[in-house]
Amino acid sequence: MNGSKRVFSRWYRSFFFVAGLLLGVVLLASCVTPLRVPTTPTPENVVPTYTSTPVAENVDAVASPMPTDAPVAEVPDPPLTVGISPLLGERDTSWLMPTLISIAELTTDSGPRPVTLLDRAENAALTVTFVPRPQAADSILLERYFAPVVPFDTVNDETTLAQLAARWRGEEDGGLIAPLESLAELTGIFGVPPADSVNVTSAALIFDALTASPGAIGIVAFDDLHPRFKVLAVDGANVLSNQLDAVSYPLAAALVTQGDGAAALAAQLAGLAPETTNRHADQLTTLIMTGVTAMSRVTALRMEQRGYTYPALVISDTLAAADITHISNEVPFLDDCVVNASENNLILCSHTNYWATLEAVGTDIVGLSGNHVNDFGRDGARRSITWYRDNNIPIYGGGMNIEEACAPLMWEHNGNTFAFIATLAFEPSFAWATEDQPGACYYYNEKERIFDLIAEVRPQVDIVAVELQYLETYNPYPTPQQVIEFRELREQGVDIVTGVQSHVPQAMEPYAPNADRNASIIVYGLGNLFFDQMWSWQTRTELMARHTIYQGKLLSTEILTAVLEDYAQPRWTTPAERADLLRSIFNAAPAR
Repeated sequence: MNGSKRVFSRWYRSFFFVAGLLLGVVLLASCVTPLRVPTTPTPENVVPTYTSTPVAENVDAVASPMPTDAPVAEVPDPPLTVGISPLLGERDTSWLMPTLISIAELTTDSGPRPVTLLDRAENAALTVTFVPRPQAADSILLERYFAPVVPFDTVNDETTLAQLAARWRGEEDGGLIAPLESLAELTGIFGVPPADSVNVTSAALIFDALTASPGAIGIVAFDDLHPRFKVLAVDGANVLSNQLDAVSYPLAAALVTQGDGAAALAAQLAGLAPETTNRHADQLTTLIMTGVTAMSRVTALRMEQRGYTYPALVISDTLAAADITHISNEVPFLDDCVVNASENNLILCSHTNYWATLEAVGTDIVGLSGNHVNDFGRDGARRSITWYRDNNIPIYGGGMNIEEACAPLMWEHNGNTFAFIATLAFEPSFAWATEDQPGACYYYNEKERIFDLIAEVRPQVDIVAVELQYLETYNPYPTPQQVIEFRELREQGVDIVTGVQSHVPQAMEPYAPNADRNASIIVYGLGNLFFDQMWSWQTRTELMARHTIYQGKLLSTEILTAVLEDYAQPRWTTPAERADLLRSIFNAAPAR
């Protein structure tokens, strides 16, 4: 009995132990990975044991692994859209389009971006377009400069950007004529397309359109100028000036890239334009031609009284600023010249001290075709010529003999080449050089030589400039024979024909280029520069011709106007004086 109780007690304890253990397993299974139950039968009377496998090591578990953070996919930058202003012409799109089409990617500040070229520039984030040059700081691909123009025989000298803009928008009467080839640039400058009132025509037809439209202003590309146009200053700036602040000039356009990635696109396009500007400052030359210089009589007296640079004090800055400043000096330089201020004194010289005035105006070349060069005899002429040479002053038109006197002076500046020739077509005969005597080159004895010389130098230089000491008259109208002979020189291929004999201003006659020859101009007479003729208003008034040469072509001639004061010192004209003087020479122009 006691033995049976002991057996039952052991079985009872084992039963509850196993039951409790199984209940714990069930409860644990509801919280953790299911246990792996052994399939081997448990031996009788042996309490089975179970081991829970840690989750991290349970490679055979059937449950899914614990979730982790998924990687975030990178979103690519959207394409960089590029557009070209629809106004750009073929000369710009011809080099822009092939490059833009070939660009697949641009590296911007935010990294590489794919590029998409759009048909409509207004929908693009990055555009290629024209803007006013003063507003273009960076990403400039090219520049183009323009000039407001009127016919040569116009008195008015200037306009404003505001006036041009008003005419462009159709808000001001008067007329504006614009070149079809430059609509993109001009729209960029003015900000809007032209009004219907603007006459848009071929650049080659602008001059004809101007002459048919009194009061109108034309706009011409700088390199399309010719002498029949008068160039107007814009807000005080003249595109012809060799001292122009090109960055701030108002009538200029810059082709730029604008928008996101502008610098990167500009770098890709840099250097591809066939021409980055139509105005290279280092290919431009200004030449000022002047009239009669004879620092004698009362002019000499004033220099002795007021200083050797007295005649130059007012006008020197302008003359010296020219790249080539010309003087036609009619009298010999002698170191023993004595002042003779008598009104009737016609035996003239200048003391070598008076060169200070010519130095002050920046004199580069001196023509010696005057009829007073031998006033102090052949020996005086030799001494004067020797003095020029000893001081390295370039001279032409006079020499120790006829060969020297008729020889051209060859010159070069900024790649522009010149041949200067000066001759005397007037008396007295003792002023003429001979085979072995000094003097001036006499035109009529040497005409065949001069024409042959022109033909010889014509293919060698860009500009042939011939000056004549012709018959002296006191009238703005050139004589009929003067017109014939000056035009004859032009027909020989001379680009600039200048009368340096006249003591009063005379007419001018500009010519446009054609299929046969370059642009040219005839200046029939400039009047005095430094000479004491105060006895009439006409002899006191003076002209200086400032010629602009660019890439070997005569682009323009500006007329500078002055009035002699105190027998010695020119001053610039007042606006009213200038207007009257210009009208007088324009009215005197011979019929064509």
